[in-house]
Amino acid sequence: MKQYIGVEIGGTKQQIASFDEEGKLLTLISEKIPLPNGAEDIRNWMKINLPKLMTADTVGIGVGFGGIVDSRIGLSYGSIHVPGWEDFPLKEWFEENFGLPTTVVNDTVCGGYAEVLFGTGRGIDYFFYTNIGTGCGGALFIKGKNYDGWGTGGAYMGQMFIPSWDGSTDVVRMETICAGSFWEKRLRTPGYIPEDSLLYRMLNGNTAAVRCPDVCQAAREGDAFALAEIDRWARRYATAVANFITCFALQRVSIGGGVANNGDILFDPIRKYAEEFAFISVKDHYDIVRCETMDNAVLIGAAMYARDGFTTI
Repeated sequence: MKQYIGVEIGGTKQQIASFDEEGKLLTLISEKIPLPNGAEDIRNWMKINLPKLMTADTVGIGVGFGGIVDSRIGLSYGSIHVPGWEDFPLKEWFEENFGLPTTVVNDTVCGGYAEVLFGTGRGIDYFFYTNIGTGCGGALFIKGKNYDGWGTGGAYMGQMFIPSWDGSTDVVRMETICAGSFWEKRLRTPGYIPEDSLLYRMLNGNTAAVRCPDVCQAAREGDAFALAEIDRWARRYATAVANFITCFALQRVSIGGGVANNGDILFDPIRKYAEEFAFISVKDHYDIVRCETMDNAVLIGAAMYARDGFTTI
């Protein structure tokens, strides 16, 4: 049986995995690595680890790239989070180094494709997938095919402008408020977490180590600061979600990424504000769900694009 390798090039962790023709996971290698040299460190890690997954049955590689990519020619234009990917020939590099035909697609689109095939997007004609992790991506699927614009992607929800965090009249890119990496950076600002909060006590005062799951756990235990923080965060995130639901008359929004693993403590306020902000034409015609393929979504989708080819609307 033919095998395919899925690659996830991210800003936090690097993952590679082998799959059979039906999308069954065979072997996974996942690691967070230091990136003092940016993209070069990721490429060196790939050179060491990807051959471990190659067998006589391996016939293709699919790459989910965390940044802007022209999938027609396999060229990355750059990453928001990792330097060194500017105008880099990803497809050519993988094919030269590993000798296998390679398909290169944006990582969020790969995650969405995994959901279309095996998760919450099955049977949904107007489907949107987004993730909350190091960044916030977006992928629009109409009857199973991705909307890729003129070739370098579309539906980049994380790059939409929304009201700023500080309550001023400024607008900022949603990702810079809502992505896990930016959220944690804000939480780690000295004095941001009040000393009388449960969250502060949970951290023993070491707020420099706070992570999103800590805020969510404190909220579950009734901490007023954590609950208010999540509500404020969800209102901003839901602004972008509601705009997409309204503009594209979506049937379903599926949310993945590491932060989404925290479950309904985040999803409930997202749903509340999305329903408040969505236009009347779409109310009661959509739902917002947690994705099913979760941490393996990008890998699965990348491998299946290697199998199927990347076809768009």
